[in-house]
Amino acid sequence: MSENLESDDVRRHKRLRFRAWHRGIRESDLILGPFADDCLESLKPSELDDFEVLLAVPDNDLHDWFIGRTTPPPNFNAALIARIRSHTQRPIP
Repeated sequence: MSENLESDDVRRHKRLRFRAWHRGIRESDLILGPFADDCLESLKPSELDDFEVLLAVPDNDLHDWFIGRTTPPPNFNAALIARIRSHTQRPIP
């Protein structure tokens, strides 16, 4: 009986990637989806937890944080938000 069992990390990454690409408003998808595709593998477990928390934030709030219209509350990982913001501003190859 051989089953292809995925590790918990692989399943978690797939789930987070899906959630990042299926937010509700396209602008958030286009910010969070590419970041998830490019960076999830390099995030530490605590940063994955923080990313998961960000995915629960309403789209309008997230979008305002990412474009700098408003500042995220202090209980959110500011370094991760800055990393996502920086990722969206990178040159496209």
